[in-house]
Amino acid sequence: MRCRGISLVESYLESSKERFSLRHITLLILLGIVILFCGNNVLPLTNPDEVFYAETAKEMAQHATWTTPYIFDQPQFEKPVLTYDFIRVGFLLFGDSPFGARFFPAVFGLLGVLAVYLMARWACQDEKKAFLSAVILMTSALYFGLSRTAFTDMLFTVFILLTLLAFYAAYERPAWKTSGLILFHVFAALAVLTKGPLGYLLPILIIVIFLLIRRKIDFLFSRAFGVGAIIFLVLALPWYLLMINRYGGGFIQEFFYNDHWRRLIEAEHSKNDKWYFYPASMLGCMFPWICLVAVSLWGAGKAWTQKKASAFQQFLLIWIVVVFVTFQVAHSKLVSYIFPLFPAMALLAADDFVDRVNRGCRSVFTMTVITWACCAFIPVVFLIAAVKYPMYVPSKSLFLIILGVEFVFVCVTGLFVFQKKTWLSVGSFAIQLPLVFFLVLMAHESIGPYVSTQPAVKYLMQGHDVQGKIICSKFFARGVKYFSGKEVVLMNINSPNFFSPHPILDLNTDEKLAGFLRSQSVTYGILNNHAWEDLKRICPSNGFNVELLKRVGDEHVVKVTSK
Repeated sequence: MRCRGISLVESYLESSKERFSLRHITLLILLGIVILFCGNNVLPLTNPDEVFYAETAKEMAQHATWTTPYIFDQPQFEKPVLTYDFIRVGFLLFGDSPFGARFFPAVFGLLGVLAVYLMARWACQDEKKAFLSAVILMTSALYFGLSRTAFTDMLFTVFILLTLLAFYAAYERPAWKTSGLILFHVFAALAVLTKGPLGYLLPILIIVIFLLIRRKIDFLFSRAFGVGAIIFLVLALPWYLLMINRYGGGFIQEFFYNDHWRRLIEAEHSKNDKWYFYPASMLGCMFPWICLVAVSLWGAGKAWTQKKASAFQQFLLIWIVVVFVTFQVAHSKLVSYIFPLFPAMALLAADDFVDRVNRGCRSVFTMTVITWACCAFIPVVFLIAAVKYPMYVPSKSLFLIILGVEFVFVCVTGLFVFQKKTWLSVGSFAIQLPLVFFLVLMAHESIGPYVSTQPAVKYLMQGHDVQGKIICSKFFARGVKYFSGKEVVLMNINSPNFFSPHPILDLNTDEKLAGFLRSQSVTYGILNNHAWEDLKRICPSNGFNVELLKRVGDEHVVKVTSK
């Protein structure tokens, strides 16, 4: 009877634990829908990258292909095909709209949140750590932003996360070894079809180093790993072979040399090529969780040196270091390149913070105060931005409402912090970034013209009979093509072309521009300030009249005719 009673109690506790998990998962899904999906149709697709992915998906539909990416009606090989296909499906579901383009990045953002929750729950056996890991990830600045952006980075990062989740499940739970190692390779193949060979190289390097340090490298010497490798090749290799067969050296030169090797040895954005760019980005882009992440990294590093780090802490640190070092040595640096390490930082931060709360550490209060101070700086940022960039500020009354709401929220959060209500404080921090975003959306009509060419193109196409090609500054060319459907040419006097050259006429000298203008009786353009000044300088001396039709945000809508 006693054994039977104990068994019943254990069964009840296990079922209660599962119900508690279901409540957490349901809450995360509901929060994710609000935080990652709502408002994704408000701002038009932004320059220069969202419109690049959306235009490629649109042109693939026009060319009736799911395998060859197109831009400006020519094949382009800057990225593999999978992201474009997802965006195309988004368009089929929701129409050619910002929400359609951003739908799958948001879906993957939510999947990543749930994957982090599951990894923490399995590894830590702690509901608070699991839930906090998911919340930290979902509400950190870069993750929040890329979940709402039609880029490839969210899909790539979540596939990397799923490969490592599958491996760790296989490592921790022997019954799952076969399925875990096979899923590792399935998700790695999808990552390779999203952004290239790093989709396999990053996770395999992480797990090999981890297993070597744990002295368990023989874990990979199994039939399941071999089967998984075969499945990986079956899934990932055909698209690359198809592109090589169709386009030969053109694909190899652009994809493998220009977009991989050249980015390693040459800076696409020279101002970012600094040793401190990624360390600063790692912390800054985890806002508002900067302090929690910094403390957890320090603590885990210290535990490692003292040989006190758990297997899970070792795994997370290796994950972070491998991604960081891989991209730190490259000269082309963008914040989104190191995005695959952000789930590991969220897991590490939650693990460390909950342990400190459970131990009653005084540092918890200090950490919440520092985090609150970071959040309290946001109203100051609003005021500074209003003075320095008044063009982005909406009406005075709306701006004061936004500023007032943010100030009240910061004050309420401060009360939670200084009354040492730790979990209420953490909840308030989690709301901070979504609150700021939704407040900014209130001013979308002021911001839209500065981040997207859609308003300028709308003005041009509705009020003028646009025939022929439109001249554009490089930054606006993709957006003008996407929103207008017209052929475009670059006005790019004495400036380099795109890092990955586009199949588009480049008017990079005065003579080329003048020759092009003579080929059309009337030419319209959407230009930045520098190109507008060049146009005013070149046109009169070559027999053209130039007229500024309207300035929309940073864009000059112009008309050029012969005298």
